[in-house]
Amino acid sequence: MIEFSLNGKKIRTDAEADTPLLWVIRDEFGLKGTKFGCGIAMCGACTVHLNGSPVRSCSLPINAIANTDIRTIEGLENQHPLQKAWVDHQVPQCGYCQSGQIMQAAALLATNAMTYVRIKEAIKDVAMQSNSVVQIYTPKTATPSTQGVS
Repeated sequence: MIEFSLNGKKIRTDAEADTPLLWVIRDEFGLKGTKFGCGIAMCGACTVHLNGSPVRSCSLPINAIANTDIRTIEGLENQHPLQKAWVDHQVPQCGYCQSGQIMQAAALLATNAMTYVRIKEAIKDVAMQSNSVVQIYTPKTATPSTQGVS
């Protein structure tokens, strides 16, 4: 029997020790927001938080998470600013990998909220000063603009 916290609730599972966490989350507890993608921890569709850090649940055996805190996309309860931003910026396409992307981004912002902003600003600054042609997507116009053309 493995005990852990799932989205803030203490739970138990009798799943085999080598069962991937993904299948316990989806099949045993019915949380379908975490998706199966590649099965080899590469694509990120299965990303969940383990004690606040993003992990790929498709390759994480259930016996490795005893007495830990697991949070899935359902655990964000549609209240995370990223979920609103995803909608506001019309990020979703087919939607299949969105939960993994949001969970990865949420972990990034939780651990180092300012780095992303500084990186983005640095890239924009170089793009604006560059003598080469750089395509900058402007969502308001929905067409790329050319910056730095000589």
